[in-house]
Amino acid sequence: MNKHLLSAEVRFGVDCTQLADAFAMDGWKFDRIYFNFPHCGRKAGVAKNRELLARFFQSCTDVLAERGEVHVALCRGQGGTPADCPKREWHNSWQVVAMAARGGLILSNVHPFNSEAVPGYKCTGYRSQNKSFHVEGALNHVFTRSLPFKESQPMICRVRLDDHWLTFPVPEALVGKINRGFLEINSSHPVRTINEKLIAELGKMFSLRRLKCPTSLLPEKSYCNHFAWSSDSLSAPFWIIPQKEKILHSEFSAAETTCDMEELLVSFSRLHLQKHLEWKREQEGQKRIESPTKFSLRPSLLVHAQDIIQRHDFLPGSLHILSGPVFRKCLISPFMLPTFHETLFVYGFDKKTSDSCLHLFLENLKCSLHDLLTQRLPDGPELSSSLTFKLQENKKDYVIYVKPRNFGPVEIVGLVIGSVITSATSQIYKDLDFVFASVNLDLLVMLVWGISDWRILWTFDHRFLDHFASGKVEPFKTFSLYPPSYVHDVSFWLDGERGFDEVEFHTVARAVSQDMITSIQLLNRFQHPKTGQISLCYRLTYQTCDRALSHQQAIMIQNKFRTEIQQCLHVTVR
Repeated sequence: MNKHLLSAEVRFGVDCTQLADAFAMDGWKFDRIYFNFPHCGRKAGVAKNRELLARFFQSCTDVLAERGEVHVALCRGQGGTPADCPKREWHNSWQVVAMAARGGLILSNVHPFNSEAVPGYKCTGYRSQNKSFHVEGALNHVFTRSLPFKESQPMICRVRLDDHWLTFPVPEALVGKINRGFLEINSSHPVRTINEKLIAELGKMFSLRRLKCPTSLLPEKSYCNHFAWSSDSLSAPFWIIPQKEKILHSEFSAAETTCDMEELLVSFSRLHLQKHLEWKREQEGQKRIESPTKFSLRPSLLVHAQDIIQRHDFLPGSLHILSGPVFRKCLISPFMLPTFHETLFVYGFDKKTSDSCLHLFLENLKCSLHDLLTQRLPDGPELSSSLTFKLQENKKDYVIYVKPRNFGPVEIVGLVIGSVITSATSQIYKDLDFVFASVNLDLLVMLVWGISDWRILWTFDHRFLDHFASGKVEPFKTFSLYPPSYVHDVSFWLDGERGFDEVEFHTVARAVSQDMITSIQLLNRFQHPKTGQISLCYRLTYQTCDRALSHQQAIMIQNKFRTEIQQCLHVTVR
């Protein structure tokens, strides 16, 4: 025996659906588990073989190492994925990815099965006989663990105001998207990478002044829809009603998560808050500080534009830069983001040179964005997207459009606004003009790295950030291939007196599903001929980009969604 060969233990009679019985007692954890051409035997149909796969995958999780792999080889067409050639009808395949999801596994790689790579391997067992079967076009499917599916837990945010805390529950649609620190100096997230690259490009022509991002909370009186990042009517702010309490961390229940909002909410905007508090004291004749009754999470950094140009240290001729997260309710879509990171550029210049300075700024911003969107990779193709600055009807503002070469529709990645000047500001800077440019960093990341789904930017799976650890711009390769999708319909009667808010309907769906719904489509609108009552029917598509989602889990979410829309939207589910 060759002394360099590793010792191995061979066991017979192992039930592939009960691997824990054979190995768990000994504490075995496997880096690789192989199952070549599983079959129930004889003329078993696809349903029995699907169940065999599902039970096998569920059994694997008991003995699979944390970063282990499960390799399953299937004959041509059996898997039911787009990698099969030819691809079978979904209902006539073994639906291998959906079966793996029942065991919490995702498909991370697929490649042709090569029997020659294993010396002495023979394909036998055709119909439980000692006969070979065809392996031409067979594929090896490689599965890995996904993040576990967990119920969303309430998150409570706390903000210090003198000797009081203001506390409020984070909107359920935003749980997991607060205090992620993507823009912090030690972050390797591509949002920070693209932001630093963009700022560095503009720094070649302008003197830069980077500002600390203020709080995301805005008192109700300070909210102005004019400053919303998107003028799309199908979006709305997240409204917050905080409570004033003297409270300790230990007073929260174990099911709640607290965050001090160090990046987002640690201190209120003194300019807005003090005015609001003074107004309340005058109205109520009270000396003690009252907490404001209603806030919104900022929909855009443009709400801070006036504060920036009114700062005592504002320097005309320099480019002032503010970066931070923003929030909005919006319809569910691969390119519509309920929260994203924005960078705001503020540039003030002498009115006498207004045309030349504006032209200089626009050309440099355009060139900087163009350089990011048209990069040639090492030994690879050029990443190219068409970039357009479209002048609006007011002849002062621009919308920045990008058309990706390889995927997706035309997207708005930025806005350039001429001058937003109040009477107070005009008295301070009589001889200055201003331009404000807002860039959606998340969409820019998607376009540069070829990412087709915004949700992956917010994943907690380490494999996403591992891809960007080097800081190089390389096409993103997903670690979850061909995730299964499940379609469910919901029909309900509207309350005639309340009306129907479609954005809120999408927001409830986003919150309940934890962003596992990829599309919502209106199928039918029916009005009862006698009562006049209106019924709507929507089709919801469930699909994840980073986690295993089984059919049973999708049904559970759908049932919860039916309950939630009755409570939140006051509709009657049919």
